[in-house]
Order: sequence, then C-alpha cells, then structure tokens
Amino acid sequence: MTTELNFLEKIKRTQYNRTDPDASVMTKPAHNLMAYNSQICVDAKFKFIVATDVTSQGTDKQELHHMAMQTKEVITNPDLVVLADKGYYSATEIKKCVDDGIRTLVPYAQTGQQQKNAGKFTKDKFVYNTEKDNNQEIPKSISSNVRNGRLMFIYRPKISTCTACPIKDKCLGKTTRYKQIQRWAEQELLDKYYQDLETPESKALMKKRGSIVEHPFGTIKRSLGWDHFLVRSKKKVAGENALIMFTYNFKRLLNLIGIALFKKLMIAIKDGDLSKIREEIALYIASFRLKMAIFLLNIFMVQFSKKFA
Repeated sequence: MTTELNFLEKIKRTQYNRTDPDASVMTKPAHNLMAYNSQICVDAKFKFIVATDVTSQGTDKQELHHMAMQTKEVITNPDLVVLADKGYYSATEIKKCVDDGIRTLVPYAQTGQQQKNAGKFTKDKFVYNTEKDNNQEIPKSISSNVRNGRLMFIYRPKISTCTACPIKDKCLGKTTRYKQIQRWAEQELLDKYYQDLETPESKALMKKRGSIVEHPFGTIKRSLGWDHFLVRSKKKVAGENALIMFTYNFKRLLNLIGIALFKKLMIAIKDGDLSKIREEIALYIASFRLKMAIFLLNIFMVQFSKKFA
C-alpha cells in the first residue's frame, strides 16, 4: 500500500489504473468503476447525434462549451439552443458559450438549503445594489480572490456593525464574527442568464431535454446491445465511441428514409447535387409521419371502442 501511495505522490495524481492509465473513477448511484465519460449532442427534430466525444473526467462540468462549439460547427442555425442537465452547470462554461454567441439552457443546483433549514439567511437574501456596489448595505472590501478561475469580489462589513446587528443570529454562526459575501466579476451575465431560465419558453424547452438526448443512449444500449467500451486508452476509446455513434446515426437514417431513398441519396452525394433529393427526403418524412399519426389514431380508436363496447 505504501508503495502505491508513493507512486501516486510521485506522478502527482490521486488515482491511477495500471490496466488503462487514461481511465478514471466514475461515480454512479449503483457502483463506482474505472471508465470513460461519453458525451453526445442530439438534434431535437430527428434525434441524430451531431457531436460526440469522450473524456476521462468524472463530471460534466467542463464539457458544456466544448460540446456546444462542436454542435455549432455542424448546425449553422443562428437560433441554436443547447440544452443540458444541471450536471453541466458551470458559470465559467456558460460565459464561454455567451462569448461565442451560443445560447444555452442549463438549470443550476439550488444551494444554501442547509442554512435555510437552520433558519439562516441564504445568499439570495442579500440583494446586490448596482449603484452603491454593495450587497444589502454590506460594503465592498478592497480584497478579492480567484476561485476556480473566476475573479471574486469580497463584500464584508465592519465587525462592530455585525456585533450591533439585532438579527445577527439569522446571519452568522456562533463563532463567526462578521458576514462575508463573494460576487463574481461577471455576475451580471449570470443574473441575465437566470432570468432567461425562468421564461415560459425556456422552461418548455428544458422539459424536452430528457426525451431528446436519452433516446440515442436507449437505442444504443437496448437495440444495438452496446453498453461498455471494448478497448483501452483514450485514443482507442474515442475511436470506438465515434464508430458506435456513427452506427446509431446510420440506423436512424435508414429508419427515417428507407433503403430505396438512401440509395438515391448516395448517388446524389456522388454526383454532388443534393437539391432534388433534399426535397424528396423532406416530403417522404412528412408523409411518413402523417401515416404514423393516422395508424396510431386508428389503434387508439379500436382500443377505445373495445373498452366501452
């Protein structure tokens, strides 16, 4: 054990897999295992995977901007909106996306619940005053710090002010002498982001996220029977990941347009003229959806009539 710990200290890492040095521990509700984190971005309309990558990071916090940029290169729609779950929430990543003109909708994790349960004031109770540059009359300190790559301004009052405050028990711990609040230098950007999340349009879009991105993973695991990587090293795993995502897209395309139309598409690609086939594919998919809707409606009517016969 001592030898292993000395080895980790020497290479300056907290974990190391001798079988696959690129892999790292992934924490799941049911188990922990050495693995890779597969990332995908999925088109909402046809459920195609438009971007994919693998990472050995155990969390998704650093992946939002990277995957959003890949998606932007493929989808040239100026109204592109990237949806992600709260595991992707990172103020730094969100700012990168905003700077590159990408609209994202990522719900943020609520914090301060423990303080709230204890009857203490949470951070949101201290409203920032733009004109005075203070938080609920708590002045800005001359000091600041950098946390996770973000410049944070510190706001704190004099100790005497907190000592004389009649409701300090709602604000401070038993051994805390004064209140201190940190505010990101780019907090105004986040405030606007939070406002966007609360609009009816944004809430409606976020509700659709699970049905969009989980569809390919379900198909890959259940239909294609693939649930783990068969190779080692990040380079090889990235290749295997790309192949399985390509396989899914290929299968998805055949399901949407059929073999006959697919052959026409290949000929059109070879000839370098997609104008006619694009229109034919659009008409085929529209008519297919109409037929499916009628088919499902007929099934429903039959079942409904039997139930009340």
